[in-house]
Amino acid sequence: MPPRYRYEEIADDLQSRIEAGEFPPGSRLPSRRELTAHYDVTAPVIDRAMQILRVKGITETLAGVGVYVRDTPGES
Repeated sequence: MPPRYRYEEIADDLQSRIEAGEFPPGSRLPSRRELTAHYDVTAPVIDRAMQILRVKGITETLAGVGVYVRDTPGES
């Protein structure tokens, strides 16, 4: 199995936490600062993980407000 990038691991972890109900639909994810501290990584790593979740249709970003779990994850 090829090595995985840290941002992929973080995206998978956040997706699992969302699916487990820790972050229900419509809820706001922790801030970039909180996530960098939690995962002990830099902001660009968190940004990349957030991009993966957004592309998968799991989250949506509201500029200047935050990242939210979509009401219907996976639907575009």
